[in-house]
Amino acid sequence: MVMLPGSCSELEETIGYAFRNPEWLRQALTHRSHSEEAAGQGGHLANEQLEFLGDAILGFVVSEALVERFPDCREGRLSKLKAHLVSAAHLHPVAETLEIGRFLLLGKGEERSGGRAKRALLVNTVEALIAAIYRDGGLEPARAFVRRWILQGVDWAQPPAADFKSELQELLQERHAAPPRYRLVSEHGPEHEKLFRIELRIDGEAYAQAEGRTKKAAEQAAAQIALRRLRESALEDNR
Repeated sequence: MVMLPGSCSELEETIGYAFRNPEWLRQALTHRSHSEEAAGQGGHLANEQLEFLGDAILGFVVSEALVERFPDCREGRLSKLKAHLVSAAHLHPVAETLEIGRFLLLGKGEERSGGRAKRALLVNTVEALIAAIYRDGGLEPARAFVRRWILQGVDWAQPPAADFKSELQELLQERHAAPPRYRLVSEHGPEHEKLFRIELRIDGEAYAQAEGRTKKAAEQAAAQIALRRLRESALEDNR
């Protein structure tokens, strides 16, 4: 689907923000596949750097909101709440509500492979959109977007846990890479306070190690580390 005239304004109306420079919005909606196909033809920059910036802005605004709401909460609890609120499991329904997929600029191959419905791609675009709003209008409208679309309606008492393992699996599938392998490296401590150390490998390479009170918790922690490494590596490759 090619972005039709007026589509950008339709999305602006939905999110409640009008861009002074629409190119920021166009970049936020431009997937790398489209940018590569349009290279040398006046194509738009891909949204990967905006995604990187948006992830940081999202983390800041969510942290700010959590500290305001729970002034006496311990750091560990705040970190768990934040991990959920910035996770793909939480951001994906936001992308679907905004119908982000309808507005994406995709390459032909990504279009054929169902890119408009890929969870990782949609979540990345939400993060890029946050950064686009920030670059266009500053922190206040970006904060307003996050609070309206990502934090409003949150069940602060019982948010589900972030699922980093699923996010990692989807990211690797999108890159046509082998699935991650988890291996128990060690377990130590008394029976009632045992710690498990898990190693995560991708294509035979050790990507992360992490500990947890259960094997599942350690696997989630290792997957979170691997996700961060993969995303940082992707950003470096595209500089």
